[in-house]
This record gives sequence, structure tokens and C-alpha cells, in this order.
Amino acid sequence: SMERNDAAKPPRARGAVSALERAQSFDALEREDFDCAVIGGGITGAGVAREAALRGLRVALVEARDFASGTSSRSSKLIHGGLRYLAMGDVGLVRSTARERKRVFALAPHLAERRWILVPARSYAALLAIRAGIATYEKLGAVARADRHRSWDARDLAREEPLLRREKAKYACVYREYLTDDARLVLANLRDGIARGVVAVSHAPVVALHIEAGRATGLEAQCAETGRRVRVRARCIVNAAGPWVDAVRRLEEPGAPSRLHLSKGIHVGIPAERLPVRNIPVMVNSAGRSILATPRGDIVFFGTTDESFPGGAVAEPLAERAEVESLLEPIPRYFDTPPVQAKECVTAWAGLRPLIAEPGKAPVEMSRRDEVTFGAAGVLTIAGGKLTGYRKMGVDVVERVAAALGRSLSPGRDEDAPLPGGDFDGDLDALAQSLAAATSIDRAAADRLVRLYGTEAGDVVARGRDRLTPGASPLAGEIEWAIDVEGAASACDVVFRRTRAALYDPGCRALAAPVAERMATRLGWSAARTHEEEQAVKTRLEADLSFP
Repeated sequence: SMERNDAAKPPRARGAVSALERAQSFDALEREDFDCAVIGGGITGAGVAREAALRGLRVALVEARDFASGTSSRSSKLIHGGLRYLAMGDVGLVRSTARERKRVFALAPHLAERRWILVPARSYAALLAIRAGIATYEKLGAVARADRHRSWDARDLAREEPLLRREKAKYACVYREYLTDDARLVLANLRDGIARGVVAVSHAPVVALHIEAGRATGLEAQCAETGRRVRVRARCIVNAAGPWVDAVRRLEEPGAPSRLHLSKGIHVGIPAERLPVRNIPVMVNSAGRSILATPRGDIVFFGTTDESFPGGAVAEPLAERAEVESLLEPIPRYFDTPPVQAKECVTAWAGLRPLIAEPGKAPVEMSRRDEVTFGAAGVLTIAGGKLTGYRKMGVDVVERVAAALGRSLSPGRDEDAPLPGGDFDGDLDALAQSLAAATSIDRAAADRLVRLYGTEAGDVVARGRDRLTPGASPLAGEIEWAIDVEGAASACDVVFRRTRAALYDPGCRALAAPVAERMATRLGWSAARTHEEEQAVKTRLEADLSFP
């Protein structure tokens, strides 16, 4: 066994999915009969699996690459109701998702940090118009009085956002949304599902569906590590593959027409000292697109674009130079700062939105609604939707699954219990302060860790203590945690989707070697594999900032 032999082996975390136990997970997939097999380990699949397990169903989940590696690690990182969809007349969507914000905050307050979105107004009349729209939005979302919008005048703006140009913003309206970490929200939901009996594997693409007498009765998945193929028997299959939904549908119905329209959204980050904003200001670029400037840790990131992406789903789309320039273009018009050049970007990510196709509409005009349909062999497909609405989508899908199975669902057990790391009152600063005091790591590191791991941050740090010198980075513990608790099977999994260093740490290239070397020790990699893993991180980081 590659497991540690230390006498002081750390206790197993709730809902752990260990990279060292892949073989056992594949054994369970092959051995058991499942009520529901979910294809896709993004936020939709993780949400469906958790809701199904909550309601008494036996669930398997298979993901082709890493959990959250598609759209669900590449979003704008906001839990929001979609204020702009009000203008499109999609009141039902706004009401539903705006109310879901409270549920996400209650389940995982470390992954729903209250932030002010700042909408500049050139005049008092413009301010009144903005306030009217936001007041309607807040009413739909049942926002508590303490969290409702505020109006800022010139004096407030000079204090709160001093770099904002006065000719752009004589006034501003600020309203609450929640900053999340999308990939970690996926992991938290997935682990909650695993704690309730879900069997989940990553790096296991589905290569076939089993169809008997016209009905889908299972699937075949192949381990990307070993090549092992397993047959998963399930009474209902849910296709939650995001941008790959159409590809999975064609395993059920070869030649099935495309239902999706893929749209690409990009984000880029610059060092925070280059534009030290305190809130999340909204800018409008020359194409009329709203761009948010979001401070997080050592960077401020800008996004997003919304352009059609022809040619089908790809795992790792790139931000193109023209797209990057469209994000950076409005900065000197809104802020008292020189123009920002593309070469100043230190992080970048791009993702694909799987929108329900609406011929004749531009991506920005297309609804963000989700759609649930059954295929010819009974595979249930969930497509579209928004990150914020994932829980409600999961409930809807599970009700459809139960109806198809002729099963009555048990009521959701502890459905409001916090997700792993979420068992605190939402005061992130107090949580960080207590972590810094208890572990003697510096406050900036504590702030970062509690926003990733919540109340589990202390356990994360402790796992690396035997390799840490006083004052050293908590990275050692994060690598151990990623392997043992969060199923990380590659160095890219750790750097991009567990620690999020690739998004928020301008120096993340330096992490490639220590991450690959420690994973090699734990997972038994050869020297050649270790070198490949290190190079894969560096190559990906370079590609993300190449801006072709």
C-alpha cells in the first residue's frame, strides 16, 4: 500500500474521496446496483448526486477529467441572481436564483463571501433609475434589510473607491452579491454527497452506454490512469456533462441533433497593487458589455466576455488577445490609472457556457434557464442553467428521476446541514484570525485558507506540519489534503482546482515542482511521470497567458 505508515495518521475527513482509493471506488462501481448514475462532475452533476443521496437514492457519479475541470472552475466566481436578466424579462429565473443565494450562504458561508457590486452613475437621475432596478431585484430575491442596496455620493466614493474617476461616477449604487470559489463549491457538494453514500470517480470518461430492449441500463467508464473499464449498472442515467451534453446524448442516439450553443467567457487577473479597488465596480466596455473588476487576494480579475464558440466543446479553451483587450480597454476611462496592457496580466482563465440554443439570438441574449429532457433510451439530460441555481436544478432532476423509477422519495435528510467547512456563522475575518492564532501562519495565508477550506483549514495546515518549518507555506498540508480528501490525481488538479493558485497567485509557476514531487511520493509516480506532471502545470500556465 502507498498509504502512510505513520502512527499519527490524520483522521478521515467527512466525505473524503482519496486518490489512493481509486481501485476500491472502481470496484464499488462494478459491484453495486445504483438507482442513478450521473455523468459529469461539475456543479450540476455534484448537485444532482447530493440531492439524490439526500433523498435516499443509491448514486454513482463519473467524471471524464477532474471534478469541476470544465465550466465549473472557469466562471466569474459569483453567486448571483442575474440582475441583467431582469432587463431581458426573465423574472422567474431572477426570482429563483436570487433566492438561492441565501441557501448557498447558509450551506457554505466560506464559499459565499458578501461583497458590494458598485454601479457608477453620472447623474442623480441615473442613480435613481439604477436604484429602481436594483430594488426590484432585491424584492424578488427577498433580500434582508441589512443587505439592501446603498447610495454613495462623491464623498462616499472618495473614501470607498478613491481611484474611480468622478466624471464617470458622481454617484454610485452598491448592492450585495456573494463571491464564491466555484471549483471548491463543487468539491464541497460532492463530498457531502459522498458522506451520504455517493460513489464518485474522476478521470474516468464514459465510453459507452448499455442499452437493453431500448432502455439505458448502465454505462461503461474507463480509468484514464490504468485503462481499466467498468460496467456501472443503474436504473436511471443522468447526463450532466455541461458542454459535453451533446456528445453524451450521441452515445444514446447516434446522430442526435445539437441542443447546445456554446459561448466562451474569459477572465484575466492583474496584480492588486496595479488597481487597488475595494469593491466590485462595474465598467462598460466600448462594445457595451458590462465588465466587473473583482479583487481577490493578491490580484484583481476582470470579466467576462460572451462570444459564440463554434466547433464543439474543448477541455481547455484559451483567452484570445482581442478578448483580453476588450476587458482591459475600459479601465483607464473609469479609473485614475494608466492603460493596462495584456502583458501585465498574471493569471487568466476561459470557460464555455452550455446555453440552450435559441436560433437567431446572440449568446448575451440567450436565456440562462436550464432544461431537463428524456432521450430515446430514457437517459435524462440536464442542460443550461447557472452556477447559483445548481441546488434547485438538482432537486428538479431528482424528482424527475424518482418519477421515472416509480419511486417515492424520502424527505431530504439534513438538507440544510452545512457542507464540509461551512459550520460557522459566516464571519470569515474572525475565522482567519483564530486560524492564524492557532497555527502561527501569517494572516494573509489564513485569509486565503479559510476562503478555500472554511472550518477545515486548521486540519489542512496540520496535515503538512511534519514537513513545515516555522513560518513556511501551508502548501504541504494542502497537497496532502487534496490527495486524501479531494481526489486530486494530477499536479494540475492541485494547482488549478484545489489550491486555486493558478487563478490567484502570480508566483504559482514555482509550485509545479514541489507539488509534483510530493504527489509522486504519495502516489508512487516514476521519475518520468513526475517530470511530465511538473511540465504539464508549466505548459498550461504558459498557454493560459499566451493570448493568441
